[in-house]
Amino acid sequence: MVRIRVLVVDDHRIFAESLAAALAAEPDVDVSAAGSGPAALRSLERAAAEGRRFDVLLVDADLGGSLPAPLPRPAVAAVPAPRESGEDGVVDGISLVGCVRSAQPGVRIVVLAEKDDPRRAALALQAGASGWVAKDCSLSRLLTVIRGVLRDETHLPPALLTGVLRELTAARRHRTESERLVESLTPREREVLRCMVAGLGRKAVAERLFLSPHTVRTHMQNVLGKLGVHSTLAAVALARRAGVGPADLTGDVVERGGQLA
Repeated sequence: MVRIRVLVVDDHRIFAESLAAALAAEPDVDVSAAGSGPAALRSLERAAAEGRRFDVLLVDADLGGSLPAPLPRPAVAAVPAPRESGEDGVVDGISLVGCVRSAQPGVRIVVLAEKDDPRRAALALQAGASGWVAKDCSLSRLLTVIRGVLRDETHLPPALLTGVLRELTAARRHRTESERLVESLTPREREVLRCMVAGLGRKAVAERLFLSPHTVRTHMQNVLGKLGVHSTLAAVALARRAGVGPADLTGDVVERGGQLA
């Protein structure tokens, strides 16, 4: 019998343990529970190192923390460190979806939600989730979804379908417009924008690109003008919608005078 390895991620311990116990009663399901995003990431890394990866994650949509901007896709298979919120290193459910799917694309993720929310369900799908299920659904329904996502099915409550499609269509329209605006930038302005996405200030950008602060200021003003925004924060948000990632701050290769140095 092929067994399904499931990891329940929920910061309400009673719910997590009760759900894990109910799933464990199934003859073909092995289940573990984690009470936070960081704990889930540790479980994933440990399981991968031991050659027994999880097949499905059941993730609480309201795990905690504020929703961060999408994370860049890592170049290696290690689970990336997600953005954290608060002293306890809380990672919200949807950002956890993105982290896990980037690092371990073979894992299928189902989001468990207290209420139907088309916007958040669409965000979860965009992050890589395969399903959105109400927490008060029956165990048989949840098992159907678990087995379905392993067949590459996507599961949403029927009442959410229209709203989710509307959200995804609007997101695609905004992304297309954002891409068009970013394409209007010069190569140097795009590099400056990537530095802005990475959170660098004017002085840090100048040092990285071997430019004067005055020149960087001019580039930044040109970027804001061409993108039609009035702040760095708005420019970064638009850049992320267009798929622009941050400048790589870990490498030693930087641009100088049009050449690589």
